[in-house]
Amino acid sequence: MLSLKPFATDVASDVGLGPSPWSGPRRLIGDVGLRPSPWSESESDSVLSQMEDAFVRSVPEVLDFFGVNPTKGLTDIQVTSHARIYGSNVLPQEESTPFWKLVLKQFDDLLVKILIAAAVVSFLLALVNGETGLTAFLEPSVILMILAANAAVGVITETNAEKALEELRAYQADVATVMRNGCFSILPATELVPGDIVEVSVGCKIPADLRMIELLSDQLRVDQAILTGESSSVEKELEALVTTNAVYQDKTNILFSGTVVAAGRARAVVVGVGSNTAMGSIRDSMLKTEDEATPLKRKLDEFGTFLAKVIAGICILVWIVNIGHFRDPIHGGFFQGAVHYFKIAVALAVAAIPEGLPAVVTTCLALGTKRMARLNAIVRSLPSVETLGCTTVICSDKTGTLTTNMMSVSKICVLHSVSHGVAAVEYSVSGTTYAPEGSIYDHLGMQLDFPAQFPCLLHIAMCSALCNESVIQYNPDKRNYEKIGESTEVALRILAEKVGLPGFDSMPSALNMLTKHERASYCNHYWENQFKKISLLEFSRDRKMMSVLCSRKQIEIMFSKGAPESILSRCTSILCNDDGSTVPLTATIRAELESRFSSFAGKDTLRCLALALKRMPTGHQNITLHDEKDLTFIGLVGMLDPPRAEVRDAILSCMTAGIRVIVVTGDNKNTAESLCRKIGAFDHLGDFVGRSFTASEFEHLPASQKTTALQNMALFTRVEPSHKKMLVEALQHQNEVVAMTGDGVNDAPALKKADIGIAMGSGTAVAKSASDMVLADDNFATIVAAVAEGRAIYNNTKQFIRYMISSNIGEVVCIFVAAVLGIPDTLVPVQLLWVNLVTDGLPATAIGFNKQDSDVMKAKPRKVNEAVVTGWLFFRYLVIGAYVGLATVAGFIWWFIYSETGPKIPYSELMNFDSCLTRETTYPCSIFSDRHPSTVAMTVLVVVEMFNALNNLSENQSLMVIPPWSNLWLVGSIGVTMLLHCLILYVQPLSVLFSVVPLTWDEWTTVFYLSFPVILIDEILKFFSRNSIGTFCFLHYHSTTFISFYYMDDIFKCFFEYYARNFNTANCMRLNMRLRRADLLPKREVRDK
Repeated sequence: MLSLKPFATDVASDVGLGPSPWSGPRRLIGDVGLRPSPWSESESDSVLSQMEDAFVRSVPEVLDFFGVNPTKGLTDIQVTSHARIYGSNVLPQEESTPFWKLVLKQFDDLLVKILIAAAVVSFLLALVNGETGLTAFLEPSVILMILAANAAVGVITETNAEKALEELRAYQADVATVMRNGCFSILPATELVPGDIVEVSVGCKIPADLRMIELLSDQLRVDQAILTGESSSVEKELEALVTTNAVYQDKTNILFSGTVVAAGRARAVVVGVGSNTAMGSIRDSMLKTEDEATPLKRKLDEFGTFLAKVIAGICILVWIVNIGHFRDPIHGGFFQGAVHYFKIAVALAVAAIPEGLPAVVTTCLALGTKRMARLNAIVRSLPSVETLGCTTVICSDKTGTLTTNMMSVSKICVLHSVSHGVAAVEYSVSGTTYAPEGSIYDHLGMQLDFPAQFPCLLHIAMCSALCNESVIQYNPDKRNYEKIGESTEVALRILAEKVGLPGFDSMPSALNMLTKHERASYCNHYWENQFKKISLLEFSRDRKMMSVLCSRKQIEIMFSKGAPESILSRCTSILCNDDGSTVPLTATIRAELESRFSSFAGKDTLRCLALALKRMPTGHQNITLHDEKDLTFIGLVGMLDPPRAEVRDAILSCMTAGIRVIVVTGDNKNTAESLCRKIGAFDHLGDFVGRSFTASEFEHLPASQKTTALQNMALFTRVEPSHKKMLVEALQHQNEVVAMTGDGVNDAPALKKADIGIAMGSGTAVAKSASDMVLADDNFATIVAAVAEGRAIYNNTKQFIRYMISSNIGEVVCIFVAAVLGIPDTLVPVQLLWVNLVTDGLPATAIGFNKQDSDVMKAKPRKVNEAVVTGWLFFRYLVIGAYVGLATVAGFIWWFIYSETGPKIPYSELMNFDSCLTRETTYPCSIFSDRHPSTVAMTVLVVVEMFNALNNLSENQSLMVIPPWSNLWLVGSIGVTMLLHCLILYVQPLSVLFSVVPLTWDEWTTVFYLSFPVILIDEILKFFSRNSIGTFCFLHYHSTTFISFYYMDDIFKCFFEYYARNFNTANCMRLNMRLRRADLLPKREVRDK
């Protein structure tokens, strides 16, 4: 006989004051005393590996191995010995990277090294020339400040990554109830050693990996979601397993470190501590995972390497070409001439390197993260934003991501009537969350206005509210409903709220008038106030049911709930839904109910519970196991963790975008396949043959079949942490860009390994720290929205990178042409820095605000090896850059030859400026030191780049189609840039600092005439792009590596092949120009056209 017992004795035993005098039924396998270990110390290494399979060993074997008596525990001598052999129960602290190494790592980049060298050389040259003051330090200081800012961002990012390992320690228990020397005591969990006997109870965090040896209650259930991702608590057993390659979910006799006891009490022996636990294996896996560069980072590195080689070549070439001028009198000697042209080479390096590129990329990605945050996607790693754009596979966790992770009743089956034969009727229930919102519909799909008027539904609500130990409450801070207790019991509580209360015609509207806090459990509280609970029979796994005795107005009723087969076998009558009568439960009715149960559990894969009641004798105060018979069957309820309503459209959107979705779950295969069918987005697959695999099935496939399985896989079930990481690595070996979702500690290694690790907002701190992005709403649809945003960000990133490349090409051409022509320096280094950082940086950042294409998710993912700048585009920007440089030089020369304020000297005199002091001239040699020509050249460079920024509103569309005002941020940045430029021209201290002077109206007019043609040139190039030539080159060489596109023979080869194919005859030419134009264009080009 069982009854409600006082809790004092249980509490005493839980805190280590000895076993409770009433501890319920006990089960102990074997009567094992203290015996010497059968293994010698010399065999300890092999023994340690053998005990990794403690789950297949019997309790006596495990206890024998550690030489422990289950009634006395270890002795002090044994504790000391085991601590020496097995180590302590702590996760070793990994030696963190020294701060100075993290800082130095940020400068391990070829472009950065070139910039540092340029800064140092610039500073040394200034000292050699005797320069002092701000001008001597300005250029190197600005460069070093930019590099320091980028280094700071990198250090912060890497420091955050290491926090995941530290937060893993939070899941270790602080204390444990341990038996040693025959007495229980509470010890720090770090002092546990293998062989210790530990007692655990409800709410306890498991302190180490334990092997069950004794049950102190009817059952023990453990919530191990942080380790396996299972949505429900797991029942633990004593019996040894037969399978030696069991996954965590199948090890039902092992209690894993860091998991929490959800129900029951038990004793267990420690079999793993520290790194030898499941939590320790996750830590080791995370340590072995190295961060990989994102696709954009790799492409920028490739571009940087190429650019560095080009810069070095041009600098050396400029210096060598001018060796003959080293002895010119204007320099004052060979060494001074060499230094002068070396300064030009340094200026060339400064001009060629886009100093502002890292800052602009970071700014654009940061702007993207703000937009993504509004979509509930919190980005932790900025580079991961663009990686989303080339994601090809999303490995999505099932529980909580594709589903709500809120168990809900979806179907009800009751007996309607027997007057015209057996008539069972089904009801469907809407609502997929813990909110008491939803309706009940009959088999015709008609909503029931007052469900509580139906006798069976009323009694189902009554039983659900009373035979229940869970709690549902509203959290005003999080603005959602939260549960305490088992998910299945919470689902029954919500069902009671949806059924409502009888007797009030205005009941639904009246309930809606309550506050959310009052509404959370209003109907449940009503039934709990109407009935007084007297006695309870807890759930046990042999009965598979629980019962509660309640009293109301001198009437005692026992309500029961449990597995349908257990409840049905104990029922002799059944409640009718039409008139509330009770009729005998005949074989025909029983067969009908069993058929409905089979349908619920089989086809619909619902988790089913049956509800029943029994009128007890008046004055009855206790219930026993013998009372659980002759019950009256009320109804059958089917519940599930429902799929999110928006998931179907999100997955279909992924398919349209060329992204494959693989559902990864710890649940069994049938449950997961049923959920995928319910989602509706996998209908095109038909059955899941060849597309659904358990982790064990996949591991046993031959290598060749694994490749095929990976290409077709849509569902991966019964997985544990190592399987998730294995899946990510296997997909990456097939050149897939993988996004992996997860929320538990078990997901951390896979999240870290994936190209994009996506943690759930409701997940563990470890998962969040190991991830690149956190979903605040745990919603799969948010991932899809983030992918779309990532694609848009990448498109904008490409646009401003191209803009900066063309601008820097212009600066290089300017300096190179001036050096080859032998004219004075057109620009000084500080002016180049101003152009690169300020006038280039603002428009480039504003280009990041270009709007997302409406059909961005209709294009296939870009390839990881796709070049940031392809062959035809590079040719285009070579042309634009060449014009920018030539226009700048033209402005410089114009002032000397044609300007009304200039000397108007012949061009030959300008070319021979270096011999001015050695011959007679009609003009003073000081004109070659005048700041007017460099001011005109600098202004031409600034203005032409502003026009070039407008060219980058679209890759191929004309400004007449996409006007400047389509991106007001760009228009505003151009205005601010020109304002800043005017500031340094017309404000005295700044004009001296930047070696510039105010310009006249005629000079501004010339600047405009020289700058505006860049728009006309790019419009012509865009026209060719829209009319197939450039696009043909791109399509024909799309698989060519990034660097090879910079060889001009590829470009000319492109033109040659295009004309050879399309211009064989006049007729063929006309036909091709009409018909082949569109199908040569990629999808995005067709859309733009």
